[in-house]
Amino acid sequence: MLDIVKSGAGKPLILLHSLLQDRSSFKEIARRLGAYRTVYNVNMPGFGTSPKAAPLEGYADAIAEAFDEHGIGPDVDVIGNGLGSFVALMLALRHGEKLNRIVLAGSAIRFPDPGRAAFRGMAVKSETDGMGALVDQAMLRMFSPEHIAAHPDQIAPLKAVFQLIDPDVFAAACRSLAELDLTADLDRIQAPALVVVGENDSATTLPLGRALSEALPNCRLEILEGLAHAPHLEDPDRFLSVIMPFLEIDP
Repeated sequence: MLDIVKSGAGKPLILLHSLLQDRSSFKEIARRLGAYRTVYNVNMPGFGTSPKAAPLEGYADAIAEAFDEHGIGPDVDVIGNGLGSFVALMLALRHGEKLNRIVLAGSAIRFPDPGRAAFRGMAVKSETDGMGALVDQAMLRMFSPEHIAAHPDQIAPLKAVFQLIDPDVFAAACRSLAELDLTADLDRIQAPALVVVGENDSATTLPLGRALSEALPNCRLEILEGLAHAPHLEDPDRFLSVIMPFLEIDP
């Protein structure tokens, strides 16, 4: 079974973390949204004690199975960041009948060639040199250099979490993201979607987020000025201020 922490009460809400972290990255969001929802903070397959699965379709199927195992649903809301946002899209494509609304923070239809090359390079480096060799690059994918320099107490534990990720799991996910192309599939997603993109996101850039929002049939776009790839960590208040109305949460 997937490693899941349940908290709060109300309609079900699933949190799906990025490739560069585990469920602990959503701890603050889970705490705050637990006042309004039953929150399920998930370690995706291969992270924490969750059993491995093949990315990305296998991740989505494992999470859908967890819905049944835990009695989650129907009409589940999903918030995904980075890798988690792509898994949310896979959930919508493969198990859309289980979902209500999806929030996609740091997402895209496909990565351009430089992005694909970056994922392939990270896959090889993780396998040959270990996760420690990628830790600084990982932080720069999440935050601006200015944010990293100004918040060492926040960055240190995030680095520690990143270095605990299984290199084989990381490499497989990187290769899956390098090959991902949802161009032909997005018009099948009927769930209302919110694409959240940080103005300074260097991993899933504003043009990528805008293209995704335009391709989804029932979607709107929120741009967070001055933020990067992990807005829920960089500025939880601003992140919540745009997602809570979409999720029909009235504080």
